[in-house]
Amino acid sequence: MKAVILAAGEGSRMRPLTFTRPKVMLPIAGKPILEHLLMEVSAAGIKEFVLVVGYRDEQVRSYFADGAKWGVKISYCQQTRQLGTAHALKQLENQLEGNFLVMNGDILAESADISALAAGSETTLSVLEVSDPSSLGVLETDGDRVRCIHEKSANPPANLANAGLYLFTPRIFKAISDTPLSPRGEYEITSSIQLLIDNGTEVGYRRLVYWQDVSYPWDLLDVNASMLKNLAPCVYGTVEENVVIKGTVEIGEGSLVRSGAYIEGPVLIGKNCDIGPNCYIRPSTSIGDNCRVGASVEIKNSIIMDNTKIPHLNYVGDSVIGQNCNLGAGTKLANLRFDGADIIAGGVNTRRRKLGAVLGDGVETGINVSLNPGVLIGSGSRIGPGAVVSGLVEPNSYIG
Repeated sequence: MKAVILAAGEGSRMRPLTFTRPKVMLPIAGKPILEHLLMEVSAAGIKEFVLVVGYRDEQVRSYFADGAKWGVKISYCQQTRQLGTAHALKQLENQLEGNFLVMNGDILAESADISALAAGSETTLSVLEVSDPSSLGVLETDGDRVRCIHEKSANPPANLANAGLYLFTPRIFKAISDTPLSPRGEYEITSSIQLLIDNGTEVGYRRLVYWQDVSYPWDLLDVNASMLKNLAPCVYGTVEENVVIKGTVEIGEGSLVRSGAYIEGPVLIGKNCDIGPNCYIRPSTSIGDNCRVGASVEIKNSIIMDNTKIPHLNYVGDSVIGQNCNLGAGTKLANLRFDGADIIAGGVNTRRRKLGAVLGDGVETGINVSLNPGVLIGSGSRIGPGAVVSGLVEPNSYIG
């Protein structure tokens, strides 16, 4: 059996992080979202993959190559125009024989659920119950059969949501050929499935035990914290005297933790990092490769991507910081509104009481910069000394 992973889109709701990478390549607990998914599918016994790529596809291709590193075989399909999931599968009709799995590349699932789905013999959707299904497809069911799919309805008739993980038989391709353009301007696989149902094909569903969707940058923080709970403690780098390590901490090869650093796990530190002296790294923090965390720096519940420097007198709380960023001395990323209300980011109510900043790649700040809760800063932007920043900053901006 082959698994098709849909990884062609940008993921616009993840901006500013996706200005420079596809959503599936965003890191959680030190690995891209797509790698976590691929490993779970492989653990379910499926070793052949087709990755449908498009937006900034070179990053996916160069990272995963032919899959040998993971003991799997990977081929690629280029979706130059992202015209929907059914459009993507139509291009693969001659490459797929027998039953096959299809899944969105930006979800997280577990091997047990994937294995159970793959063992089926008919078209089957994976589902889960959610409290607010308005942003997802919703299923109406009759016993163990799907009767109708409502795609992103303002008033969903049920709370059984489509999880974006499917088992298909070859019959799906005839339905795809007959699928019309949706009101959203795409050829959607849920429309194809509805055609199967309307033409008398029985379509089943299976409830998932575990599923995570990451729609917005702040969702990365929750999933990162959850995954770090399973971290295994190991130190491949060098730890000087007078370093305090509590809880589960992984320190990558070539990294140096200098005297006076205080690290409370779970914390993941990548390769070739320079940490300390006299810094405080708090739980649920992931730090990428080649990063610098210097003196009098405090980081809490954050994701710091590769090649980023946080070197002097900085506070970073509940934030996501892209690659190749540099925070000037005294830059502070506030994570709590003065009135204690929910934090708004990019016009979206995050439903979070605590959220710092989201910085795209290559952002630089001068000394004593203050970033207010929920600020989104586009890649390549520069924030001048002493600036106080709120709201949304477009890529390649300068704020003096």
